[in-house]
Amino acid sequence: MKTTQESIKQAIAKGKTSLGIELGSTRIKAVLIDENFETIASGSYEWENLLEDGFWTYNLLDIITGLQSAYREMKQEVERSYGITIRTVGSIGVSAMMHGYMAFDKTGELLVPFRTWRNATTSAAAKELTEHFQFNIPERWSIAHLYQAIINQEKHLPRIDYMTTLAGYIHWLLTGSKALGIGDASGMFPIDERTQNYSENMMKQFDDLISHKGYPWQLSDILPAVHTSGEQAGTLTAIGASILDQSKNLQPGIPFCPPEGDAGTGMVATNSVRKRTGNVSVGTSVFAMIVLDKKLSNVYPEIDLVTTPNGSPVGMVHANNCSSDLNAWLGLFREFSEAMGQKVESDKLFEVMLNKALEADPDGGGLLSYGYFSGENITGVESGRPLFVRSAKSNFNLANFMRTHLFTAFGALKIGMDLLVKEENVKIHSILAHGGLFKTPVVGQKMMAAAINTPVSVMDTAGEGGAWGMAILSSYMLNKNENESLEDFLDDKVFKEVTAQEIYPDELDVKGFEAFIKRYKKGLVIEKAAAEHHSEEREELVC
Repeated sequence: MKTTQESIKQAIAKGKTSLGIELGSTRIKAVLIDENFETIASGSYEWENLLEDGFWTYNLLDIITGLQSAYREMKQEVERSYGITIRTVGSIGVSAMMHGYMAFDKTGELLVPFRTWRNATTSAAAKELTEHFQFNIPERWSIAHLYQAIINQEKHLPRIDYMTTLAGYIHWLLTGSKALGIGDASGMFPIDERTQNYSENMMKQFDDLISHKGYPWQLSDILPAVHTSGEQAGTLTAIGASILDQSKNLQPGIPFCPPEGDAGTGMVATNSVRKRTGNVSVGTSVFAMIVLDKKLSNVYPEIDLVTTPNGSPVGMVHANNCSSDLNAWLGLFREFSEAMGQKVESDKLFEVMLNKALEADPDGGGLLSYGYFSGENITGVESGRPLFVRSAKSNFNLANFMRTHLFTAFGALKIGMDLLVKEENVKIHSILAHGGLFKTPVVGQKMMAAAINTPVSVMDTAGEGGAWGMAILSSYMLNKNENESLEDFLDDKVFKEVTAQEIYPDELDVKGFEAFIKRYKKGLVIEKAAAEHHSEEREELVC
């Protein structure tokens, strides 16, 4: 009988594997899984966005370098662990941070640097389109970026031949196919649930709106084709294989599933694609995805209407800022520890500091913080300005300091979630959380449960992340039964034996968060003033 290692080696040799690649905001990751959805090997590449000429962006060279580095590291792990070189894969899928703006001309030249979801430069366009469509168009969406460029009369517009997301760009690069998964597409332009495609009525409205400009394209000409999960959306070309695998071992012809956004892969990775389920993804930004079983009665700027990878409607609450400021403060505590001659491992630092929040006053002792590294659309703050505030009467200690920074990481998210739950009476059966913050047991779940007053679960697979979720979508395309839905595939195959740790909200924590969020809302005038009055050159507060 073959050993497990030998079985995996044979699976790799025969291409009975699936590869998921995700380009996140701080890391590019490649994950190879077997037919049992277990991770065989992974590779990653750390990167950071840059603020250039007023736009948050990633360098195109870094995008390609990171893609190649993550694949190479994964490939080398396979070679070390199993003594075999990857020459084929059963299926591949690409995911990336959603939204943003990548526009190309007929030669494939990127016309302006990639504008990411993090930019808060499209408020005028988003507001006008929302009123025009009577459908919320968030600032992050690709159509808002395009229309803002039109408002600004940018010179590149007549040259546009194709517009896509980061995931769509990588997919195009590797397959030559101008395709996009419906979840990612729903962050470009509104989707018609009935047709599972872009809203024809709204596309016509947009074309009519800009017809006087005389551009040589209509919107339908430049958007990628929409695909739902389970469909094939291209195959790896010879050029794509040489780009992905610089060693030139990988062979072309591998089928690709539709490229998706990180929101979609988060839903898959947490088994949250059925109606009345939801998940919260925590990282540089934070977003909650609630699969809806009814239409919302109003248009809310705080709530995006997007879809699952299989086309079900989703209410998405997306806050631009989450863990960046918390990480920066923990970096400061690390410096102090090292200055005292005590080096500490990252996991231990997070464990000790985050657990201090469990000893705090329920409301954080009257402290206030805004971790706004960038603008925050939900609260109407246009530029980033991290801020910590206390009064003479605040109970200023380490426990309250840490609880306040955990609370504020979920502050903007709570404002949007309250609209769904309190105003629209959206029913949520379960919330599953994932992201680095939940690697420390209990504390992150307790703070999140307090914020949304709903039980929060973390699965055993929560640490796998979006690249694993993308690999699952790729495997679904390859291994699904005829007429097997994505929901059933996840329930019956992927998560059948996966356990989850569920924490219910504590009444004192819930009341404490409600007190904090009142203070948070009142204090927004301080945050807005700080954001408005600063030196652009040095980005210092003007006092």
